[in-house]
Amino acid sequence: MVPLRGTKALVIGSEGNIGAPLVAHLRSVGYAVLGFDLRPGWRDGYLTGDITHPVDLLPAFDWRPDVVFLLAATVGRMVCEQAGSLALLTNVAGVNNVLQLCKRSGARCVFFSSSEIYGPDCDPMDEVNSIPRPNNRYALTKWLGEQLVQYEAMTSGLRAVTLRPCMVYDENETVGEHRSAMIRFVSNLARGRPIEVHRGSARSWLHISDAVRAIEAAGRVDEYSVINMGHPDVVPMADLAEMIRAELNASAELVVTTDLPLKMTLIKRPTLDRQRSLLAFEPRVGIAEGVRRVCAVHTGTPVTEFQPRIDAPAPLRAHVR
Repeated sequence: MVPLRGTKALVIGSEGNIGAPLVAHLRSVGYAVLGFDLRPGWRDGYLTGDITHPVDLLPAFDWRPDVVFLLAATVGRMVCEQAGSLALLTNVAGVNNVLQLCKRSGARCVFFSSSEIYGPDCDPMDEVNSIPRPNNRYALTKWLGEQLVQYEAMTSGLRAVTLRPCMVYDENETVGEHRSAMIRFVSNLARGRPIEVHRGSARSWLHISDAVRAIEAAGRVDEYSVINMGHPDVVPMADLAEMIRAELNASAELVVTTDLPLKMTLIKRPTLDRQRSLLAFEPRVGIAEGVRRVCAVHTGTPVTEFQPRIDAPAPLRAHVR
């Protein structure tokens, strides 16, 4: 699929870890982009607002976007458990506000959901055959948001696609204990702090440079679809921790193995047939190269000092067909 040059794209959640790289990618391939986020700011191509307040959204939709990438959300298992009302307000009511304005303006909507919606016992995670069983408030609110998108697509003619991303990571993403294991492992080990690896856990990890290409492609899918978004290689978390430890030359004593906490998923293994057939997308960055990129940033290694080896075989991983 060829990017639609001149297409007007509204990115809601444009200042986040995925939104900011998406804005840059869309502009690089010819889109006219308007960013919208809760973060205060005043510049060309950006509006500040809250999706839970529909009036804030009106100037963005007065711009008459062709496609809306809806990334704004209250994110994270622990955050949503602690701030349950905020999670419901943003991830359900806020989503509904955006969908109603998409319908009124005729804009296509790409809704960014989460692989968390599948629940703890779904292996593999299949968009067609798996029944979602959310087991935490973040997953539940994302699942409810998906149901709103599907309802509007089926009953009101909303043009929409739902993406279920699996473990998107970025060397420049926000650091914090509420973030994913990749950035926590690297940031903590780089500072001599211990990390916890959950026994038997495994994940599919997708680098942001690949993720933005998949998200852009979703904006050109004509029929309503739910599409997993991820990397075909599923990596045991113990192996990931060892790769990071070795890259940073950290002490093996800093890696502590524990049992999986409640309300978490042991293995995230997405089926990716729809990603290939509907998005015509294959990732380019393997886990070994991704780990090198993240570690380089957190050790202050200049980017020019390491060369991308995207096609290099990554050790210690299982391939999902």
